Amino acid sequence: MDPTVSVDLNCDLGESFGRYALGEDAAIMPLITSANLACGFHAGDPDVMARTVELVKQHGVALGAHPGYPDLQGFGRRQIGLTPGEMCNMIIYQLGALDGFARVADVPLVHVKPHGALYNLAAVNREVADAIAQAVFNFDRSLILVGLAGSLLVKAGESIGLRIANEGFPDRAYLPDGQLMPRDQQSAVIHDPQAVAENALVLVKNGMRVDGEKISIDTLCLHGDNELAVENARAVRKILSAEGVIISSLNGK
Repeated sequence: MDPTVSVDLNCDLGESFGRYALGEDAAIMPLITSANLACGFHAGDPDVMARTVELVKQHGVALGAHPGYPDLQGFGRRQIGLTPGEMCNMIIYQLGALDGFARVADVPLVHVKPHGALYNLAAVNREVADAIAQAVFNFDRSLILVGLAGSLLVKAGESIGLRIANEGFPDRAYLPDGQLMPRDQQSAVIHDPQAVAENALVLVKNGMRVDGEKISIDTLCLHGDNELAVENARAVRKILSAEGVIISSLNGK
């Protein structure tokens, strides 16, 4: 493989709430290069956010915001009807919350990746994609917007002048049109770490085909709520390193 090929490994973290713990944030942090932190709407709370930002700082991982719908009970995986203005303000609100903890810890905010139903809708709905991109641009135009490879969210970010990152999911199955298979389908989530690792290598080597266009993958997501998240991350790092892929964060560190 081309020795200059590089990819970021990101994980959705900080998704515990109160006394309820979700994921193995401390264990997976040394294995990734970017962390997407829940901002209190679909998951997370002020204490969880503060602790997770400190973990990010400790491990030198790039910090990203993971805003979602205000849906703790449904973990942000249910759509909520909002106007574009409401959606824009909802995103800014969550970015401000995480940015507060980032400033206290002296950790820069690097990227934004929407969560769950919001992410999936933004991939196919330009009005939603534009609202999210506008919110990120208004808050801090230096932030990187992460979206499903080749999706309308990526296109919206490019149109407004944001830096973007095309994302691939080695632990998820895809539909023929390049969208993620809905989670209610039996084979939507891949549970074998070796299969996840092999998918990661294919995504990095071949990219994605969307509307006949080849899209290079900038970042790979390893879901923190997957019961084998740590094993998946280890397997992905092992196979990519063996193939000479450089693993680095979206800000090049």
